[in-house]
Amino acid sequence: MFVDRVKIHIKGGNGGNGAVSFYRAKYITHGGPDGGDGGRGGDVIFVGNPSMNTLMDFRFKRKFQAQVGENGGKCNRTGKDGEDVIIKVPVGTVIREAESGKVMADITRPNEPVVVIQGGKGGKGNQHFATPTRQAPRYAEQGRTSKEYDVILELKLIADVGIIGFPNVGKSTLLSMVTNANPKIANYHFTTLSPNLGVVQGKDGSDFVLADIPGLVEGASEGVGLGHAFLRHVERTKVFIHVVDAAAVEGNDPVEEIEKINHELEQYNPELMKRPQVIAANKMDIPEAAENLERLKAVYEPKGIPVYGISAATNQGLDALLAAVAEKLREYPEDIVFETDFDEYVEPEIDHEPFSIEVYDDNYYVVTGVGVEKMIGYTNIDTEKGFAFFQRYLKEKGIIEALEEKGIQEGDTVRIYDLEFDYWK
Repeated sequence: MFVDRVKIHIKGGNGGNGAVSFYRAKYITHGGPDGGDGGRGGDVIFVGNPSMNTLMDFRFKRKFQAQVGENGGKCNRTGKDGEDVIIKVPVGTVIREAESGKVMADITRPNEPVVVIQGGKGGKGNQHFATPTRQAPRYAEQGRTSKEYDVILELKLIADVGIIGFPNVGKSTLLSMVTNANPKIANYHFTTLSPNLGVVQGKDGSDFVLADIPGLVEGASEGVGLGHAFLRHVERTKVFIHVVDAAAVEGNDPVEEIEKINHELEQYNPELMKRPQVIAANKMDIPEAAENLERLKAVYEPKGIPVYGISAATNQGLDALLAAVAEKLREYPEDIVFETDFDEYVEPEIDHEPFSIEVYDDNYYVVTGVGVEKMIGYTNIDTEKGFAFFQRYLKEKGIIEALEEKGIQEGDTVRIYDLEFDYWK
């Protein structure tokens, strides 16, 4: 089964906590702090796997979490880092943050790791918080919590050449004749319900990947039929083979059909109309096709779009068509990377370190958090300058606002680590 869009949950590993510990040994009763740092949490890493061409595996496993870092230990021992989680996806997978729809990563190269979530940093042990005036800190830093997201994996096939055209014009037959692919073929609309890939091995040694893109009908760019489901797969192709029923078996005008498909491509992404096209006028084994072949050449060859009469069912004209496509690919610049105008996801900034407030006896407020405790450690509030910095810190970090939300009144007591003061506006 071909699956090209799934939703999964990913989470990085949290960092380990720093340790609170003091050196103890025989005849040493007041050893200094020796709490070790916590280990770093594991990352969430995506890797493009060239052997995969579907997201089907993610239908059965939808949650991925990296390992947490170990806590620090005594004797300055640092906790072990958490192991990364490596998620293999097909090359061409776009990773979107589910809520905003913005792109977090685009996996376009095989075997190249892309870190989407970094693991949380390990917390520092109490050894880092000793100062000349506070030589025995009884607190350590907590490990940082890693991010987690619901993400959409969206596969956009990467092929050198895309076969486009209305249903039932012979796209799948052409693919089956020039590659080893075995698409389902029958004489009714929408036989092909998923893109098919095959490798063309040219007689001149030029090989290229060919994709049969189904679901293109009038209105596809607006979601009609299977349009939205498969139009994304044409975005990363270098050259289009536009297959048309030159015999007009169902009474359709081949010129009008080409114009309609090109209109849908332009509506979906105007850049697609800048890609080279080669028109394959199919079903030339039917006598009525000859007149339409001349019409197609008269309309499109003056525009620089070559037209080749073929019969996918009998192999007529296929060598000339593939040679023309191979020549287009040789002319194509290799340094162009196909991508849409992605709206990249930017992590919202957090402008203050986390803290918590506990209320006792309705008028005693205890503020805890590594940020505020570190601030107390390096600020001398007995000086005018230090006291001004202390007041500014409490206001800028939202601590004053949080105390007021908790219901603090003038005259109530606030405690931060070992500092106590009365609250006055």
